[in-house]
Amino acid sequence: MLDQYEPVIGLEIHAELLTESKMFCGCRVVAADVEPEPNTAVCPVCLGMPGMLPVINRRAVEFALRVALALNCTVQPRNVFARKNYFYPDLPKGYQISQYELPIGRYGWLDITLPGGETKRIGVRRVHMEEDTGKLTHLEAGGSLVDYNRSGVPLLEIVSEPDIRSGEEARAYAARIRQILRYLEVNSGDMEKGVLRVEPNISIRPRGSASYGTRIELKNLNSFRALAEGTEFELRRQAALLDGGGRVVQETRGWHDARRETFSQRLKEEAEDYRYFVEPDLPPLHIDEAWIEAVRAALPELPQAREARYVETFGLTPYEAGVLADDRRVAEWYDAAVAAGGQPKALANWILNDLFRLLNERGRRIEEIPLAPGALVELLRLVDEGAINVTTGRDVLAEMVDGGREPREIVAARGLGQISDEAALTALIDQIIADNPGPLASYRGGKESLLGWFVGQVMRATRGQANPALVNELVRRQLGVK
Repeated sequence: MLDQYEPVIGLEIHAELLTESKMFCGCRVVAADVEPEPNTAVCPVCLGMPGMLPVINRRAVEFALRVALALNCTVQPRNVFARKNYFYPDLPKGYQISQYELPIGRYGWLDITLPGGETKRIGVRRVHMEEDTGKLTHLEAGGSLVDYNRSGVPLLEIVSEPDIRSGEEARAYAARIRQILRYLEVNSGDMEKGVLRVEPNISIRPRGSASYGTRIELKNLNSFRALAEGTEFELRRQAALLDGGGRVVQETRGWHDARRETFSQRLKEEAEDYRYFVEPDLPPLHIDEAWIEAVRAALPELPQAREARYVETFGLTPYEAGVLADDRRVAEWYDAAVAAGGQPKALANWILNDLFRLLNERGRRIEEIPLAPGALVELLRLVDEGAINVTTGRDVLAEMVDGGREPREIVAARGLGQISDEAALTALIDQIIADNPGPLASYRGGKESLLGWFVGQVMRATRGQANPALVNELVRRQLGVK
């Protein structure tokens, strides 16, 4: 059904900025996981009372600069705020202060990695600042309630070029944007809490055509899965309409998560319907080159650059590099461990397999545990030296995560040193063989898998502290394996 059409998709991403105060007033920004009384984090400015004048939040501008630079945008030295006029109960002033003709950033790009491993560049049309609206709650019995606590919270809107061609590409682009926002510490990325909202503009056109089809905007997407599935559903719906002789109506549609389908919400406005004009209560915002360069110099190493470094310098696989670089705190912890003398590949294996398992079991983040990066390096050194084996190392790591003690201290206090005394192990193996004539007879009768059983008995008898390689060698020798 879609074979004869080309999808054309652009994404609008709205990110609430992690400032302490609102965009144009001194009201506190309520954290997404806090539920204060409705309409308590407000003032005459964010409620749109007559005569109240807005003042630009410098911290919000700095956060917007970080994002614009990270997305390779050209920063506009002269920014102008505008009034976006429309009437809705969650908009107390009857207009939203936003940016239109002169946003803070323009003409950027972002490379995404597709499921097959190929890279695609998506253009970023603009990055602009605005204020959030209030929150409407529709009652089942009828009527609605409005809470203006969110009104005036700093928002950053990131608008892509219509370069996206599928739901999976939309997912990859949005996920990379969220990762960058988290790296820059300007947004938490919690879509389910509404602090990051992704809205695709979706249309289709005959393959080979250069003109655009009629687009719809899709809302109510609270996950990347919903973004991908909602986009694909809408593409199929539009194709079916055209194939049946109908036409696509420009509108805003919602995503019904339970039914996995889109539904009509309202006709879509054009830019001229908002009657943009320059905000008269705010002067133009001038951003000088010194400020731009100071923000650029303070940017962290971004995730894609970090992933490439892990692959090229440390020899990690793209998967390992992607997982380690996904969270900035994890990546910085890993880098600190390498700087402390750890072997990059071995550290990656222990972090991805063992440390992550412990963090998941305990419901903690890496920055919340008392384990220092250098302590993990020391633990791996004990394993490499043969002072303890891998199994014991995992037990020691769990104790380090919980209590923060040094590995050598734990090994000494619990008597966990690896047993590598050949004579003592040989005597123990001989005793186990003598005590198990049945398995011995079965082994000598051809059941060679029992070799591993004898090794397991030795490891059990030594509480896992015996040197596994040495035990294997000695068991084979005592059983007469050549």
